[in-house]
Amino acid sequence: MDGLRIEGLQITAGGFSLEKATLSVARGEYFIVLGPTGAGKTVLLETIAGLRRPTAGKVLIHGSDVTHLSPERRKVGFVYQDYALFPHITVRNNIAFGLQLRRVAKKEAEKKVERMCNLLGIEHLLDRWPGTLSGGEAQRVALARALITEPDLLLLDEPLSALDPGTRESLQQELKRLHHHIGTTTIHVTHDFEEAFALGERVAVLKMCADGDSRKGKIVQVGTPEEIFRKPSSEFVARFVSGRNLFRGTAVQENGYSYIKVLPEMRIAVPTDAKGTVSLMVRPEDILLSPTPFESSARNCFRGRLAGVVDNGRVLRVTVDVPPEFEVLITRRSWEDLNLHVGERVYMTFKASAVHLF
Repeated sequence: MDGLRIEGLQITAGGFSLEKATLSVARGEYFIVLGPTGAGKTVLLETIAGLRRPTAGKVLIHGSDVTHLSPERRKVGFVYQDYALFPHITVRNNIAFGLQLRRVAKKEAEKKVERMCNLLGIEHLLDRWPGTLSGGEAQRVALARALITEPDLLLLDEPLSALDPGTRESLQQELKRLHHHIGTTTIHVTHDFEEAFALGERVAVLKMCADGDSRKGKIVQVGTPEEIFRKPSSEFVARFVSGRNLFRGTAVQENGYSYIKVLPEMRIAVPTDAKGTVSLMVRPEDILLSPTPFESSARNCFRGRLAGVVDNGRVLRVTVDVPPEFEVLITRRSWEDLNLHVGERVYMTFKASAVHLF
């Protein structure tokens, strides 16, 4: 049985509408909704939670139609981007709030709060006020409050976006550990693909399109993070997950081999029988560089000029002008071993199987 299923969901919010979204999330799955600002990610979460009413379609949780149920009857935990902790009560009372609404006996509630705080390592925060917490502490308290009632579904609205890089990485690991321990079906919204790759078992990508004065959002691809990263379904998805080396060309057959003619003098070998105009992508990390010609069976071997280098610390992004220009990702150690310099002639190669068409 699905943990969550939405069927033909249509949502209107001001000048925005989400177009007939259909999606299945397995029970116990950690599922990511990925997309740019304005694509409808939060609107989708709020509709699942019952805070918005759809104009069409259904929301099912654990097989039960909850489309017309009020939020408190859906057994959903919701953590907003700004945590939404109650500033006038202590951490202890924030976490216990949902139990109080359900009239859980005081002693039982105290035990539940203690167990949840032990799980999240926040026992020392119980008598603090929300205004005194760091971002990471506030996020853990918000998670504890959402999970204390043992929801069927946990909704996380960009839970890591307001944190510094060190705290964000720590919370990513915390979320993975927590999900492994509790196993609650989780829908996590983000615009950060690295976050999606680190946490998600599967990912749905939302796209926003302008239509006159209105904006429309729609789901354009669903798959594992690796599938989204390696085999995007469109140029939009490729660019959104930091795809590089995106070209359009014409598919041709020559001497029993398939090529994409990108420029009159540039043909890229591909394992396909595609015809007509196509788009292609070659990921920067799949390209090898050398100061001398390659002795390789790879059919894509080109000579170019090293046009630029961007140092990102542990890795370097190297631009090679063949033409067209290609971006190549290499480690600092490889760069030092190659002993290359901007302006020099360089050779590059990649396998035909590294080319993705869409």
